[in-house]
Amino acid sequence: MSHHAGESTLRPEPDKVLQEIADYVHDYKIDSPLAFETARLCLIDTIGCGLEGLRFPDCAKLLGPVVEGTIVPNGTKVPGTNYQLDPIRGAFNIGTIIRWLDFNDCFLAAEWGHPSDNLGAILAVADHLARQGQPLTVHDVLEGMIKAHEIQGSLALLNSYNRVGLDHVVLVKVASTAVVSKLLGLSRDQTVDAVSQAWVDGQSLRTYRHAPNTGPRKSWAAGDACSRAVNLALLVKKGEKGLPSVLTAKTWGFYDVLFKGKPLEFQRPYGSYIMENVLFKISYPAEFHAQTAVEAAHIIHKKLKGLGKTAEDIKSVRIRTQEAAVRIIDKQGPLDNFADRDHAINYMVAYPLIFGELTSESYTDKSAADPRIDALRAKIYCVEESKFSLDYHDPEKRSIGNALLVELNDGTMLEEVEVEYPVGHKRRRAEGTPLLMNKFKRHIAHHFDEAHQNKLLEVVTDASSLAKMPVDKFTDLFVKA
Repeated sequence: MSHHAGESTLRPEPDKVLQEIADYVHDYKIDSPLAFETARLCLIDTIGCGLEGLRFPDCAKLLGPVVEGTIVPNGTKVPGTNYQLDPIRGAFNIGTIIRWLDFNDCFLAAEWGHPSDNLGAILAVADHLARQGQPLTVHDVLEGMIKAHEIQGSLALLNSYNRVGLDHVVLVKVASTAVVSKLLGLSRDQTVDAVSQAWVDGQSLRTYRHAPNTGPRKSWAAGDACSRAVNLALLVKKGEKGLPSVLTAKTWGFYDVLFKGKPLEFQRPYGSYIMENVLFKISYPAEFHAQTAVEAAHIIHKKLKGLGKTAEDIKSVRIRTQEAAVRIIDKQGPLDNFADRDHAINYMVAYPLIFGELTSESYTDKSAADPRIDALRAKIYCVEESKFSLDYHDPEKRSIGNALLVELNDGTMLEEVEVEYPVGHKRRRAEGTPLLMNKFKRHIAHHFDEAHQNKLLEVVTDASSLAKMPVDKFTDLFVKA
């Protein structure tokens, strides 16, 4: 008679991945001036993106407390509003406004994502704690951002979650849980427990990012991940246990259930590499794989004007691009909504070829109704350029190349326009920083009078004073009366 060996009840040592994340969050000292300066620019840009997102009614209607009129004593304040919420709901609000327009920073690797999404959780918790009297400063927020960027980006460098159908917001949830655990005073072992809870938490499918189901959930998915992170960290603070082999457990672990049995791979130890190499979306609110294509389209628009031609004189447009762009944003056929359009490379190229601009308003139903857009989209096609794909993954380059070749109806072939690095890339940081500050100025101008705009600019440009500012005083600068 055979005997079935039951499951062992012995709890193993926590998975190495969990322990390394917790050790990094609790013990690693960030000493990179470049990382802190980039984090300052990232904070400025991310808050600005949130303020811009607020101008769109579909975003604003999702915000506020669960029960209308609720004000939480010492609660998180949400920039651009007069809401004061519990930190879980605050994280959702801040994370949602940051991400709404796909205009915040980006990191591209085997997986892509937007590490500044984590600010939704970090700022919500830090602001709430500061209002309770804890001596947290903007420096603490910057350090949290650097570490959250590093965790999210390092987990993405060699591991593609989208290839198994998972959305990259799993990494926002894991990184935010780790960082806010330390802010909340959890021990190293409690952080291990909290991060394990983030990994076991189901994980979002990418369905809402892809045709035919593309929709606005992609714009609040990061806010949802931020709120889940804060909730899980708070539960562990109250004594909730972790799941030590959440990744490696046979049959029931993350690897076997959701990652085709493959363990996570890592390219480098945790440090400050991701923040130092993050990509800013400076010029265009467009999915990042298309940023250089949009820049090339602007160049061609000017060439057409110089020739006395318009986009209606175009016969075809070939886009040489990276494999990732072909896979996720090369869309044919009708585009149903804002979220569909800002993730369609032929729309993002067609619009500036016609109008010479691409702004947040370019994706609205009103803008998309112009029949010239779909007529030109039908003439645009993508081909993968292997060099662009290779350089995209090269850790010393991390380029996002695109090249546009335009043929006119009269047979004229315009010179191909190739752009390898977007203006928000580390290699174009000197060129990009003044433009990033101009972007911030545009975003605050819609919300505050000129005197307050000047005050905000004075505060954020003085790096030393900004770092020492209490978090709640910083957040108060962006609150509506």
